[in-house]
Amino acid sequence: MVIAGEPDLAELLVTSLESAGYRVGLTGTAAEALARLGAHRFDLLVVDTTRPDLTGVDAVGRPVIAHRPPVLYLASYDFLDRLLPEIDLGQKDYVTKPLRVPEVMARMRMLLRGAAPGYGDLVLDDTLRRARRGTRDLGLTPAEYRLLRHLLDNADRVVSKEQMGRYVWGDRRGDNAIEQLVSRLRRKVDREAAALIHTRRGFGYWLGSEHGEG
Repeated sequence: MVIAGEPDLAELLVTSLESAGYRVGLTGTAAEALARLGAHRFDLLVVDTTRPDLTGVDAVGRPVIAHRPPVLYLASYDFLDRLLPEIDLGQKDYVTKPLRVPEVMARMRMLLRGAAPGYGDLVLDDTLRRARRGTRDLGLTPAEYRLLRHLLDNADRVVSKEQMGRYVWGDRRGDNAIEQLVSRLRRKVDREAAALIHTRRGFGYWLGSEHGEG
């Protein structure tokens, strides 16, 4: 997620990141960013330090943010001595202005390598597009990886078959196609381990710990 109030800066970052294959969320205020962090998982925050509402935001956000992503600050030289943990979410790094997009990308990749998305012993590597459960490589196909990534992004929330089809293939697919894909993914993810992928009959599927209906 990009937190940038300057329209030109926001457009540059979003365009560059989307062209590189990243899925990007954009917000102009820290308060809105914290609200979105409380509702969704993000792998990385890119924060423009010129935002006037950054100070003190951590006190508001700390109780509601379960997943704390790494942060890449975009800072001017005279701001570097003030990079205090106002948003103390995870690993931190910075890039000085004026921005050089290749440097931003390089710093992002370093932070993302140190914060691989996962759930319990399930870990995904978005750089190599690989997933493992414990020490076992899952050997996922591209469609299986995209589906698992979407379930992980929405961990502990039910995802409908229609949502899955749009995310995995970019269009609506029949229920049978989704069910077959989920079945193949389940066999790989949940083999020889506690089940992480579950069915909510009549609604869809979800990823998480299950102590009731499967």
